[in-house]
Amino acid sequence: MAGHLRDLIRAKDRMQGLVSAVMAIGSELDLPTVLHRIVVTAMDLADARYGALGVLAPSGDHLEQFITAGLSEEERAALAGVDFPHGRGVLGQLIHDPEPLRVTDIPSHPASVGFPPGHPPMQTLLGVAITVRGEIYGDLYLSERVDGRPFDDEDEEVVRALAGAAGIAIENARLFSYVRDSAEQFQRLLLPKLPDLAPFSGAAVYRTAEEPARVGGDWYDAVVLPDRACAAVIGDVVGHDLHAAAAMAQARNMLRALLYDRRSPPSAVLTQLDRTVHAIADLPVITACLARFEPVATGWTLHWSSAGHPPPLVLAPDGRAEYLDADPGIPLGVDPGLHRPDHTHPLPTGATVLFFSDGLVEHPDHPIDERLDILAGLAAAHADLSPDDLVHFLADHHPSDGHDDMAVLAIRVPGEG
Repeated sequence: MAGHLRDLIRAKDRMQGLVSAVMAIGSELDLPTVLHRIVVTAMDLADARYGALGVLAPSGDHLEQFITAGLSEEERAALAGVDFPHGRGVLGQLIHDPEPLRVTDIPSHPASVGFPPGHPPMQTLLGVAITVRGEIYGDLYLSERVDGRPFDDEDEEVVRALAGAAGIAIENARLFSYVRDSAEQFQRLLLPKLPDLAPFSGAAVYRTAEEPARVGGDWYDAVVLPDRACAAVIGDVVGHDLHAAAAMAQARNMLRALLYDRRSPPSAVLTQLDRTVHAIADLPVITACLARFEPVATGWTLHWSSAGHPPPLVLAPDGRAEYLDADPGIPLGVDPGLHRPDHTHPLPTGATVLFFSDGLVEHPDHPIDERLDILAGLAAAHADLSPDDLVHFLADHHPSDGHDDMAVLAIRVPGEG
């Protein structure tokens, strides 16, 4: 009676563990994370010391990826330089015959080809195929129960149940990856390739966030206007989804039309954009900085206005860096009737002006002023780089935590002559 009760409790605990495991792997959307979690979860359910998931190649006759768990650092070091299994030997039997496989003595199995040098000794094996949409995606392998006993019927049953849920989780992760990558490509197509800005030179770079969404509302543009001024803008739409990306495209297109239509100060153009957006579109809140590089008798003047956006950073040819701190104004989409001020600043010949979104500098564990100082130091130390090299360097070495998309735009005014 006591033994029967223990079996019932064990079965109940295993079922609860299976339910928790299915919920855990189903909550992930990053495919590599899903695959690793499947392996670790199967090991927990069967109390196995080692686990692996082999992903089949498109041809279906060998493994092209092998995710492992349970190896100690010493065991991994011993296998350094050894290629992962591609499906020969006992592992290959499950590839060619996708029925569950239980082996009590791997070395004596007829299909065994032995282990490579440095491989930890293994005797027992439990293998189960994982299918996605009716096709075999890969095989789940477990080896060596912690108690030293061979895998039994209950182990096979619970791992088969997990494999069924794993197929759904893998398909969800693949679909999410496809949608995410498509959304990122959609946003990149919306962002312009900068035109020829001669006599100015300019470059821009956009980087997606490290969060799963990988799509957002950062945007930029630059164009030489009929009055010889160069207009540059950078903005950030609140949100991280396709709606934000679409809103970014609408705002950018409206703004370029307004820039060509009138020779108004930047503040007036932003106000007109705000009114237009408010009247004909349902867009979220947008921050932006719009600037004109205007020719004057002594060189160039930067004439800009901000709608709640981080300040521009001016780099002199000698490496001096200066933020143009001024009244930032209110973001677009808040109140189109509120005024935004204009600002001007003389630019030395050969100066570079950097515009950037807050994703380049925001870090939840550090004050924003500290991050801005770091950015200024990085930019000043590399002011002699070309605009293209400079924006890519800053995007690669940004002082933020990387959890927001970021855009950097650099415009360099002509030098002497």
